[in-house]
Amino acid sequence: MRKRDRFLTGILLILIGVSIGTLVALYTINDDLAPLSEVRYTEVKKSESPFFEDEALADIDPRFVFKTIASTVTPSVVYIETIIPVSEDEGRSSNFWNRVIPRRARTVGSGVLITKDGYILTNNHVIEDAVEKGIKVVLNDKREFPAKIVGLDPSTDLAVIKIDGNDHSAITVGNSESVDVGEWVLAIGNPFRLRSTVTAGIVSALSRDVQIIDDNFRIESFIQTDAAINKGNSGGALVNTSGQLVGINTAIASQSGSYQGYGFAVPVNLAMKVATDLIEFGEVRRALLGVSIASVDYNRAVDIGLDEVKGVEIIVITEDGAADVAGLELGDVILKVNGVEVNESNQLQEKIAIVRPGEKVQLTIWREGEEFIQSVELKMLEQQQINDLVGIPDIPEEEEAEPEVFELEVDFHEFDLGFRVIEVPTQNGSTNHMIISKVYKYSEAWNRGLKKNQKIISVNEIEVEDLESLKELIDENLNKNKAVTIEVLDEDNARGYIELKDN
Repeated sequence: MRKRDRFLTGILLILIGVSIGTLVALYTINDDLAPLSEVRYTEVKKSESPFFEDEALADIDPRFVFKTIASTVTPSVVYIETIIPVSEDEGRSSNFWNRVIPRRARTVGSGVLITKDGYILTNNHVIEDAVEKGIKVVLNDKREFPAKIVGLDPSTDLAVIKIDGNDHSAITVGNSESVDVGEWVLAIGNPFRLRSTVTAGIVSALSRDVQIIDDNFRIESFIQTDAAINKGNSGGALVNTSGQLVGINTAIASQSGSYQGYGFAVPVNLAMKVATDLIEFGEVRRALLGVSIASVDYNRAVDIGLDEVKGVEIIVITEDGAADVAGLELGDVILKVNGVEVNESNQLQEKIAIVRPGEKVQLTIWREGEEFIQSVELKMLEQQQINDLVGIPDIPEEEEAEPEVFELEVDFHEFDLGFRVIEVPTQNGSTNHMIISKVYKYSEAWNRGLKKNQKIISVNEIEVEDLESLKELIDENLNKNKAVTIEVLDEDNARGYIELKDN
């Protein structure tokens, strides 16, 4: 046998021996020689009881009550779908089917149930263009109701609609006067058709005037929040950590049209006054103080001797208006309304807007270094005053106005203080009117309260005859005194004196 075969045979015998030995050892092994590990079942503890109760967590941080607030308030916030007509261009409107079946679109928004019998507070822009029977409300429990319009108020961008039923989940209304910057709030609505969405943030600022409402009598004194508000949130609820309604979500400040950190809500005190008027009267009865006002800035405070930059100055008083009857004067500075400080024009407008005509307000007035409290009984803004200010002609219904056609050569001039004046000849040609046709936002004229459509009467007590004399008088006084006082006449014949400075 060759050497190689003997070697392989030896290895094979060794492997067979090892295998037989292993099998014998496994068969004869006992527990004492090789004890096995004991495997036991480990019990997994389960519990649905929280380590801390919600009440205990709420004492630690207000954010821990968000869950409770969301479950309580969400049933009071509704989804609103509105059908609106779509305007057609001339080419499309000539199409037969577009004339027979007008094109329509659906818009969405939110609303808040404020009463158990179905009154819903929302934004005017959510439902203002709705076609007949074009408003549908979907509740949080997915029930659907047709809604009818109770009333609209474009000046605050608020509206009230109504659905049937007597046992709806009405929200608890809070007090927006008690809202402070920095406190937690929740925004609840239906952004991007996402039903019942809840977002949280803080109150970033109060009394914001962002000039988004296109109305001659607009009132903007918004609560600003960083809670996410997007398209579809309009008309939804802004609530505090007690689950109380403190605002109606209205707008976002964004370049993209989506949330970028700034949202605005109408304070609930103003919103509920508007809602109450709309439900009771079908229109808003607006109280009128009868003044034009301007916020007091640093330079003005120094000029008149105020020790702080505060208050709102009266720059025009309407003859026989509430302020005039109460004895207020040009140059008076209103510091408080019913004990609440007002340091911006829109703050004063809001405080007056939540009061009804005929009611009295207590104004804290600063006049020539002295402070006193003056009671003023507010008057009502009449429809005729609205017509005059927005340019609606007073034409009897039974008569039709015959159009008058005549040509005017109108000259105009742009003043560096931020306003434009046009010289309008009268029909008889005897005198010309100096009319302010534009006031540029944030200019000196805008800050001091000069208004579009006011008529300039005199400059530093010198009567203005034409546009050239107006330019000469303003230039002369600015060069000499760095300031000029313009006498203006408002559209309701209220006379005022406005000082402009060349800063």
